Amino acid sequence: MAYRSIHIVALGSECPGGVGPGEEIMGQGQLQGGLLWSYLGHGALVGPCDLESSMHNPAFMEYSSLVFGDVTVVVRDCPSWDLLDSDWASVRKVLEQADILVIKYSVTDKLAFQQVRNGYAPRLRPLLRHWGVPVILVAVGARLNDEGPPCTCPLCASDWSSCVPHSEGLQLSRDLGATYLELPSLNHVFVGRYFGSVLEYFMIQCLKHKAKERPDKRRGNKVNDLRPPHLEQPARLPPIRVEESSFSQDMQWLLERGVQFADVAFYAGDSGKELGWAHAAVLCAVSPYFRQLLLGPKTRERPQSRCVCRERDGGPNSLLSNWDGAIIDDMPRSEAHSTGRLSRLVVKDPLLCMCLWETLMFIYRGAWEWDHLQEALEEKLKNTLAAAQLIERIRSLIGKEKGPRDTPSARAAQLGPQTLVNLFNSPLYSDVIFMVQGSVLPAHRAVLVARCDVMAAMFSGKYAEARSRVVPIHGVSSDTFLSFLEYLYTDSCCPASVLQAMAVLVCAEMYQVKRLQHLCEVCVCAYLQSMPSRELSSTGISVIRLLRRAKCHNAEQLYIWLLHFIANNYLIFSHKPDFLELSEEEREQVERLRWPSRGYLQELSEYQQRRRKLRKSRCIVM
Repeated sequence: MAYRSIHIVALGSECPGGVGPGEEIMGQGQLQGGLLWSYLGHGALVGPCDLESSMHNPAFMEYSSLVFGDVTVVVRDCPSWDLLDSDWASVRKVLEQADILVIKYSVTDKLAFQQVRNGYAPRLRPLLRHWGVPVILVAVGARLNDEGPPCTCPLCASDWSSCVPHSEGLQLSRDLGATYLELPSLNHVFVGRYFGSVLEYFMIQCLKHKAKERPDKRRGNKVNDLRPPHLEQPARLPPIRVEESSFSQDMQWLLERGVQFADVAFYAGDSGKELGWAHAAVLCAVSPYFRQLLLGPKTRERPQSRCVCRERDGGPNSLLSNWDGAIIDDMPRSEAHSTGRLSRLVVKDPLLCMCLWETLMFIYRGAWEWDHLQEALEEKLKNTLAAAQLIERIRSLIGKEKGPRDTPSARAAQLGPQTLVNLFNSPLYSDVIFMVQGSVLPAHRAVLVARCDVMAAMFSGKYAEARSRVVPIHGVSSDTFLSFLEYLYTDSCCPASVLQAMAVLVCAEMYQVKRLQHLCEVCVCAYLQSMPSRELSSTGISVIRLLRRAKCHNAEQLYIWLLHFIANNYLIFSHKPDFLELSEEEREQVERLRWPSRGYLQELSEYQQRRRKLRKSRCIVM
């Protein structure tokens, strides 16, 4: 009997790549590794089913099984979306007979996901709204990170170029009105406990619905029934805007104007003329050659350079060397310079001597702008061959040999702001120590003054911090201040929780680092938006108090976003005790933006009353 059977239509492939146009439809061996086949188990039978066999379509593989003892489940599975384009009219007839629709995709196949989201979802959306079929959207697979283990931070985008983020899958489920599931693999735990539980719930609801109505009262014959009020989608949350990175500009400023904290002087090898100043911490972070050269007594062995001039001369010459082979501590320096060690380096290569400023600018800006460096050298030397020779010597200077994969994108991924990551929380050339809650955090004044204006004023003015090596920090936890320093060195921030992100936001506001403050705002929004409704209602995090802190610490974008977030989840937050802490103006704004709106709730109440009256009238007639 039809009311003891359930029709499931499955679209898409849970495997990367799926089945392309012109390829054969998956056979039984491929089915056995699929999602629905794994749920149905060994009792599944492949082939056209007796139930409505006239609806058979070559794009679908059909198989059936028994569930709940005597209920027949008929599955029509289409592994490739491209196969649906061959005969959309017959495909639509198959979809009309579906009691449950399952849409599958692999999280490692972003191209196929984008095809579904942009091409097929707009065609399905109006049909699903008319039919009212329950839809399950299933993301299968684990997101991969080529550089290490998968990052659990929703802000991390290390594999977004090849994998489908959780937020995009969740947004697609909202557009289709679907239940969203993520299965890391197709083992019996995930398929049975998560996917099976949701599928069985919809199957039970479908059987109850069929038992109440006669077989001929199917979908499409309810024209005269009352229509429920239409629920509009909640308003889009306002975006959080983050400024572009200024890391390269900050380091360029350090080279041009940070002479006060310079501790390396360059001199021409032939004339002894001073060529410029630099900072040992930055040079050592970028170049292993500088690291060996500037360590002085710690390494007696002179660094070996793979430069062209060394191979040509066959002698002990290199691009650079110490003055008399040692670090000079009594070098004369201007009054603007702070006291401390000063290293003198002799530039022996004439080409490097002529283009030392361009080379230092290249190193300070992250040592990845090779094209700009080549243009600057050709303009300075007026000789393409000489510029090419100097490029090779600079490669040996920073320990970067040209290889087959030496593309601009690969160089940018390896260098850039990450050049200072080795200096972060490292005592190498450290000239200041922060004492935070008993923790000792070494740092470098040159990096701090270049990246933070408050730090620049602190270490450049007549404050006590300018003359002291140990600087105590109050009112901030050690983990929070360490995250703050991590941003200054790496230009990135990834707090572990909402509360940690808010703590770093407060620290960023204290030191007037606007971009870090905006990154923390984005992180807070990402964490809250990724919480399911059940977790959001039971979490111990008070969103109202986050709103208060955002307003107190001038996080205007986060403040506005949280007001909209509270309005979009009005039914959750309005029942919490701290909802009364909202000001009158804030409450008015939340009431104006609330979802669902008061008008919809009123229409829903009237609809339910009419339904009850209609049922009573039918009972009297009967």
